[in-house]
Amino acid sequence: MTVKAFVFVLVLANLLLYALGAGYFGRPGSPDAARLDQQVAPERMRIVGRGDAPSTPDPVPSAPAPTETKVCLAWPGLTVADADRLAALLGEQFPAFKLARQLSGGESKGWWVFMPPQPNKGAAERKAQQLRALGVTDYFIVPDGSSQFAISLGIFSSEKGARDRLTELQGRGVRTAQLSQRPDKESSVRLEASGPPAGEADLRAAVLTLSARLIAQDCR
Repeated sequence: MTVKAFVFVLVLANLLLYALGAGYFGRPGSPDAARLDQQVAPERMRIVGRGDAPSTPDPVPSAPAPTETKVCLAWPGLTVADADRLAALLGEQFPAFKLARQLSGGESKGWWVFMPPQPNKGAAERKAQQLRALGVTDYFIVPDGSSQFAISLGIFSSEKGARDRLTELQGRGVRTAQLSQRPDKESSVRLEASGPPAGEADLRAAVLTLSARLIAQDCR
């Protein structure tokens, strides 16, 4: 190769290297050059805070828990016997319903702790036997009157004394004992029962089996 030819090839090689480095033949193959192209343009960056923690979205408030609904049924103007029978039925078959008892008319003769009237004398005696098994011996089976076959567990002049007696009996395992004002012959009783709506229809039907007169009203 002549000197002129060698110089020509050398100049041509330099021109090719320059064109390649300037990108005339496509993107450079250098990994560093590619990474430089991917960098975020600093002029587009914006400082949103200095030293502060990034803000978080406000929590969505939870929905309030639904309020439990209850029904309230009332039986006003009951005789003492009907009130006792009704209270016994509700206490045994519908424990989810809370009972309230109010005496009206006549005069109260103190407070009475008792078990509601039983269907007959034999049932009352079986209840009395259960009481004896629980260590309760001071009771009295009512022989006649509006509370016939009820089991009296004590008569008290004050409500506190009656409640103390009821608490004592419950501590011994007596579950069906009740407390109420002791009525005279002219007294009437209002019973109210409040509880879950799901049990209302069954409760109404069960009460009517005692007497067709015991039609429940909505509490006012």
